[in-house]
Amino acid sequence: MATILDLRARPYRLPLRAPLRWGRFSELSELSHLLLTAELSDGSLGHAEVAIRPTIYGETLEGALAALEYLRPRLKGLEVEETEAVQEALEGLPYNFALKGAIDIALWEAWARSQGQTLPQVFPPARHRVRVAYILGIAGEEEALEDARFAYQKGVRVFKVKVGRDLRGDLVRIQRLKEAFPDVELYADANETLTPETARDYLKAWKEAGLLYVEEPLPIEEVPARVRLKAERILPIIADDSVLTPKDLRRELYLDTFDVLNLKPARTGFTWTLKMLALAREKGKRAMVGSQAQSGLGAYHSALMAFQKGVTEPSELAFHLKVLEDPFPFPPFREGWLYWEDLAEVGLDEAILARYGY
Repeated sequence: MATILDLRARPYRLPLRAPLRWGRFSELSELSHLLLTAELSDGSLGHAEVAIRPTIYGETLEGALAALEYLRPRLKGLEVEETEAVQEALEGLPYNFALKGAIDIALWEAWARSQGQTLPQVFPPARHRVRVAYILGIAGEEEALEDARFAYQKGVRVFKVKVGRDLRGDLVRIQRLKEAFPDVELYADANETLTPETARDYLKAWKEAGLLYVEEPLPIEEVPARVRLKAERILPIIADDSVLTPKDLRRELYLDTFDVLNLKPARTGFTWTLKMLALAREKGKRAMVGSQAQSGLGAYHSALMAFQKGVTEPSELAFHLKVLEDPFPFPPFREGWLYWEDLAEVGLDEAILARYGY
């Protein structure tokens, strides 16, 4: 049985076509990520993208590299199929979700290759196509329209609109989007920016504007207010940062704070993602697969999970379109859908990566 021989990481910076703004102050103008490689004793390799998000998870690139140095000796020599031992080693280091999620994905891919398989063979689809969504950051009307127009031309028909800084401005921007793209569907992501006093008015306004649902309208610590807001059933609520782990999900399911679970393989890997999807499915919750603002490699791994049983809503598989030059080519979308037949393994353009590596 193959054992874990090594884990290594390669940093790179990929510029975006335009900055992504969300929450109260966060802004992203480039992907400063790591390409993580897992190598097994039989020579099999697996790759994954480490999505560094200091303002969300507190992970910096330097911190992720230091955490990798901590985890490497604890993982080396373990049999890759001993999933409990691998998970125990990963969970022995709290937080560091992006790094640990990438390690999990890379090990899955390396194991698949050691078995003479590909990841699509390991994770066969429950359906032949999935709807895709694209994230529109907080921006002026014209900037938002230009970004949406670009994504629409690339085949996207669902937009997630970052909101919460300015209700009046948000509503104007949403209305302009609906007028410009009458055949698209919209939903909102408030990134915990609302308050218990204002949330009801915001949700009512967004419902009247025709939005599908809203993601994390209230701060996570406002637990009683979140329970009450969901119980009012003004607009379906998506859980994201309130469910970082399976333990978090069990708590939120008990409290009944959400309608749709946003799964992010970039922070939960394949192992936790599948476990959380099963928990949500068991409780009758809907699910989507979300983006952690990744390139084509991260989109590919997320897409594999989006085709699994229980994922019912549009999945955020289009962020890579914001990358100016992507070293990981991703298949095209067709009239709002990603088809399984198009989802070949994502390769690597070494020439592009070399230009943006450091």
